[in-house]
Amino acid sequence: MSVRPYRDILRRKCRQIHVGKVPVGGDAPITVQSMTNTLTTDVKATIEQVRALEVAGADIVRISCPDQDSTKALKEIVPEVTVPIVADIHFHYKRGIEAAEAGASCLRINPGNIGSRERVREVVKAARDNDCSMRIGVNAGSLEKELLERYGEPCPEAMVESALNHIKYLEDEDFFEFKISCKASDVFLGVAAYMQLAEACDYPLHLGITEAGGLQSGTIKSAIGIGNLLWSGIGDTIRVSLSADPVEEIKVGFDILKSLGLRHRGVNVISCPSCARQQFEVIKTVEVLEKRLAHITTPMTVSVIGCVVNGPGEALMTDVGFTGGGRGTHQVYIGGQPDHRLQDADIVDHLVGLVEKKAAEIEAANAAAEAAENQASSANAAE
Repeated sequence: MSVRPYRDILRRKCRQIHVGKVPVGGDAPITVQSMTNTLTTDVKATIEQVRALEVAGADIVRISCPDQDSTKALKEIVPEVTVPIVADIHFHYKRGIEAAEAGASCLRINPGNIGSRERVREVVKAARDNDCSMRIGVNAGSLEKELLERYGEPCPEAMVESALNHIKYLEDEDFFEFKISCKASDVFLGVAAYMQLAEACDYPLHLGITEAGGLQSGTIKSAIGIGNLLWSGIGDTIRVSLSADPVEEIKVGFDILKSLGLRHRGVNVISCPSCARQQFEVIKTVEVLEKRLAHITTPMTVSVIGCVVNGPGEALMTDVGFTGGGRGTHQVYIGGQPDHRLQDADIVDHLVGLVEKKAAEIEAANAAAEAAENQASSANAAE
């Protein structure tokens, strides 16, 4: 019997669509999304928030368009940002048409609350004419009355049936450039619904535990729910829903992906919780260090361990390692090997400098490899 490596996650095979230039599904990297919470009609504030999300690493950003003034504002916002924009549409089909014409890369809709088939057809036409994809958004809190009466309460079966009904709306219009979400605030309900939906269709899935809560509780619920699904190979794009600064959603999203080895961005700090053996203030050092390294996007791993019990072993697997030693003198590791010693007063500044230097080396090596690959491709084309 062959045994899969314990780190190997086999992703569910599905179609690939595009949100603007960003591929979703297929063999594309799992993307991380967030949503603005400014008034869309406040163009300046919305642009500033989208740009902050771009800096944090957002691949896709959603903006609510509840009225005509918002879709007019969208036309001003889209040209000023680089990340593809998803327009969040509810109830009024004309907002979907306007958003597609305003430059949205994707429409988040629930076909069942848009209205008649003719109205759905008009939204689909606008999406097709403007090279705009869609997301079908099913939510346990807003299931159709008929399904709630038949099933008695929100349940995985009702959510999946709702999703499949909405899929048929778009398929009947010969439109297939869409992804699907099946969200609930209850982790068990949401995970079960997504697992059933993953078996029932081959469209890309947008994951999320909706209305998860504040920064701490919402992060935990999202990590459990989204993490379980990703570990099972389910999910092509994620949004962590937090009652917090939207930038925090992006950070948590990448941390979830990093923890599963599915995507790497920025510095992954491995640190101990500290105890009586610590030879320096671990907690304060890590707190400051993470803030100082937030600007680095190069995938790297840094270990910060308070004593020699686990420090040398952790350092073997990191780009930069730091282990506490006696009498205020500590050991620094580079590429897993002991490199030099360091005194207490210089810890954070010194480590930041080492990480920045290592990141620059990695980026230079990557650029050189890419240039060599492009040169080889040009040479082969010339032949």
